[in-house]
Amino acid sequence: MLENLSKTIEIIKNISVSEERKEVLKPLADYIQKKVNTNEEIRLNFICTHNSRRSHLSQIWAQVMAFQFGIKNVFCYSGGTEATAMFPKVGETLMNQGFQIQKISNEQNPVYAVKFDDNQHPIICFSKAYFDDFNPKTNFGAIMTCNNADEGCPMVFGAEARFPIKYDDPKAFDGTELMNEKYAERSLQIASEMYFVFSQIK
Repeated sequence: MLENLSKTIEIIKNISVSEERKEVLKPLADYIQKKVNTNEEIRLNFICTHNSRRSHLSQIWAQVMAFQFGIKNVFCYSGGTEATAMFPKVGETLMNQGFQIQKISNEQNPVYAVKFDDNQHPIICFSKAYFDDFNPKTNFGAIMTCNNADEGCPMVFGAEARFPIKYDDPKAFDGTELMNEKYAERSLQIASEMYFVFSQIK
């Protein structure tokens, strides 16, 4: 794990997850555990309306926590009901929390390589629909990270299971004095909850 990211994870370990949120998270942990027990690949697709903020944060932190706890064969993805772009503040927030990020294309919807360990493959991030060819077609868990995606996608085609694990959108603070603080806060909340999920796996 990158040194500065390890320091952030030390902070994350001490963020408590409420009993109410643990109940929301346990079905996802159970799904992962079943896959581990049967030696199957674990594919998780984090879905939000625009695939710009919460779904990327969730994808990245889930992949990191799988690595942190030594859970093999975990492949994390993200998508939206439509494609936009990963919001720049997401990358900036993650860099501040210890990730190394390379922008590897410069279109309106840039592609980013997000590195969390010197020797691990970076996480590839760009905005896409959840059913994009980049993402798995079948045998995955769909994690709905916002109300709109959960309500707007009554069916997620190809998903074996779906988990409504919703987060407040830091977009509400865009352009305000609280913007940096709220993006960091949301990132750490998501990180602490993914830490909890993967800490449950035996």
